[in-house]
Amino acid sequence: MVRSKRNPKAYIALFGGLSFMCFAAIFIKAAHAPGIVTVFYRMAIGSLLLVIPFFISLKRIRFVLSRKGILYAILAGIFFGSDLALWSTGVVYSNATIPTLTANLAPLWVGFGTLLIFRKRLKAGFWIGLAIALTGMFLLVQQNISGETAISIGALLGMGAGMFYGMFYLVSERGRKLLSTIQFLFVSTLSSAILLCILMLFFGYEFTGYDKYTYLLFLGIGLGVQVCGWFLINYSQGYLPATAVAPTLLGQPVLTFFLAALFLKEHLTWWHIACGAIVVFGIYLVHFSRSK
Repeated sequence: MVRSKRNPKAYIALFGGLSFMCFAAIFIKAAHAPGIVTVFYRMAIGSLLLVIPFFISLKRIRFVLSRKGILYAILAGIFFGSDLALWSTGVVYSNATIPTLTANLAPLWVGFGTLLIFRKRLKAGFWIGLAIALTGMFLLVQQNISGETAISIGALLGMGAGMFYGMFYLVSERGRKLLSTIQFLFVSTLSSAILLCILMLFFGYEFTGYDKYTYLLFLGIGLGVQVCGWFLINYSQGYLPATAVAPTLLGQPVLTFFLAALFLKEHLTWWHIACGAIVVFGIYLVHFSRSK
């Protein structure tokens, strides 16, 4: 694996992907559809837009793919689809900010998974930075869930999503070593779309019948978030370990807070800003410990 110091493009791609990803909850909350429907269209549209680039990449390698890489990509798609189902339901049920915040507890699971499964030692600075970031997230959640059942349920759904989110990153770190960015992204996206389609059929959700505004949001989340955002993130995963990617994406809920206040008129207080700053500081410590 190429070290991030020698490949600054990996960090540029990671932060670029984060910029796209922070709009995901806004699209889901604004759409006039169940959360699972919106994320299904996100993955289905993403799969369609990636078909041609995927087959072009196959032609270059004479249509030979690593079987293990395909398996990792399918597993990543299943984990990510499960994450999206829980998280999007929490967003629709409560608000855009809290489920997004608790879903980003994924670095906790990534850290434990890296330690227990892959036997990788993590520096003390990683755990200190992660602890600070999670403290900021906990204070934010505590401030918002008191006495509000909907927000509490949204937070719990987000926490469940975060477990699948963490497993997605652990699997992706291995899979991206065996497949190119386009190949891994297409297979994992298609796998997620199939899982979400099954969930739609199970819950009896309609595939059509939504207004034009909602269909435009479906297109926006598919093209902007899934194709552009995840292409950049998957690229960075080919050069950076999960223990660097996942903590950085903790910045997603922080940016979502501001976007939700701007576009959805969700209330943003000084407490949100202060706790968000704590999260960002924790992320900085994580990267400082790795570069050191």
